[in-house]
Amino acid sequence: MLARKISKITEKGQVTVPKVVRDALGVSYGGQVAFYIDDERNVRVERVEQDEDPAIDSFLQFLAKDLQDNPSGSIVDLPPSLQGRIRALTENMEVDLDAPIEGDVAI
Repeated sequence: MLARKISKITEKGQVTVPKVVRDALGVSYGGQVAFYIDDERNVRVERVEQDEDPAIDSFLQFLAKDLQDNPSGSIVDLPPSLQGRIRALTENMEVDLDAPIEGDVAI
């Protein structure tokens, strides 16, 4: 056995997947896992490979159609006041979108 981690089940039947388990499975926030139970009631957990998210795919198709149907009005500049607000809120902020999520994440 490589590791043993204990998680508590909440009132809603949810558990926090420990970081070591997420790392071993190669899953992060939004990822999916499958549970397999054999005849002896042993449980195996595996990462679910997701090719596409149907909601995102539908939204991207909607955007593509809108861009095609309305090429001159679909994309516009943000108002200067909103641009300034975004700059003020994100000034000196460094974000690495590819960085792993640290700590336990409730799924």
